[in-house]
Amino acid sequence: MEKNPYQNLRVEFHILQSFPVTCLNRDDVGAPKTAVVGGATRARVSSQCWKRNIRLTMKDLGVPIGSRTKLIHQMIEDACAELGADTDQAQACAAQVASVFIKEKKGKKDDGDDSEGNGSDKSDALIFLSREEVKKIALALRENNFSTEFQEEKVNKKGDAKVEKIKLEKKIQNLLGKPDFSRDGVDIALFGRMVAQAAALNVEGAASFSHAISTHKVTNEVEFFTALDDLQTEPGSAHMGALEFNSATYYRYVCLDMGQLWKNLAGQHLPQALEGFVKALYLALPSARQATQSGACWWEFAKVFVRKGQRLQAPFDTAVKPRNGGLLEPSKDALCAYLEKKEQQAGSLFRKIAEFTFGEDNGPSIDDLVLSIQDAIQEVGHE
Repeated sequence: MEKNPYQNLRVEFHILQSFPVTCLNRDDVGAPKTAVVGGATRARVSSQCWKRNIRLTMKDLGVPIGSRTKLIHQMIEDACAELGADTDQAQACAAQVASVFIKEKKGKKDDGDDSEGNGSDKSDALIFLSREEVKKIALALRENNFSTEFQEEKVNKKGDAKVEKIKLEKKIQNLLGKPDFSRDGVDIALFGRMVAQAAALNVEGAASFSHAISTHKVTNEVEFFTALDDLQTEPGSAHMGALEFNSATYYRYVCLDMGQLWKNLAGQHLPQALEGFVKALYLALPSARQATQSGACWWEFAKVFVRKGQRLQAPFDTAVKPRNGGLLEPSKDALCAYLEKKEQQAGSLFRKIAEFTFGEDNGPSIDDLVLSIQDAIQEVGHE
């Protein structure tokens, strides 16, 4: 097996991003998410929220991504139909393949639902699959006359050949066992995949995300609003309501494990995947209430490290306080001071290869930052 040239190499992003009146990520009652950090309530945006929008932004940038869905059966059915399966064959194959990935859960029949009384609800699991993986499965089914009962020839110690049945799960594992997501599943390589029923299909994600938290104390506020009916002649409101919001400077920590990414992409197209990820990381925004409380603000400041060793993020345990009319400058000072302190304390364990600062006056563009990171990684690969 080829040696991994980027083993234990990581790119760490320490990002500060300020937003005005927004509700970027809502909880179960529609209020902005929060967390208590260092004894103070902070605004919070979940890692899942930002990761999804990064995936969608990567797609807009032309990066080939997979599908995250419960409708695996539909993907397989369509692929089999395209390869010549009739309706019954395509549906039967799709149902069997889907059962390998997602197990249906049995529950009580809901009122007004499941009129036949089956009492079965599909699992709430969402599974990543790339188009290439779906194609591989469909082609194997076509070669087997669209039957999910596979056979393979095995030779025993005496050299005698014997045909044995092979389970569908094992067949799929053999087909997908050596992933190469460089062509159409870069997001799977980045964010990973978990298949509880078939652990061999799991993929360790290369990117780690913290929940974004405000660097300072935050109190949610309430917006009271009314709506008028254009066709109503009598004065007065036709609708009244209230929405919570806040404003915050967020600290975001993202770590990209280049060794894991190289493995997931089978060593292919690493610079392109890195470029797409960094640019999507820069552009992607949570989508909640963007029509009514627009929060279209990109990075204000970032420290980026290329280094080996253990991951390191800033906890912002002490909430910063406004200075010179804002929270960004004290947040920058607190972040830089913390990282400098940890680098000094870690000594040889910090293992920094390169450091880049984004957001200073006359500093690099995002294109320059991408090129600098790529150059630093390439140098490591040539060592």
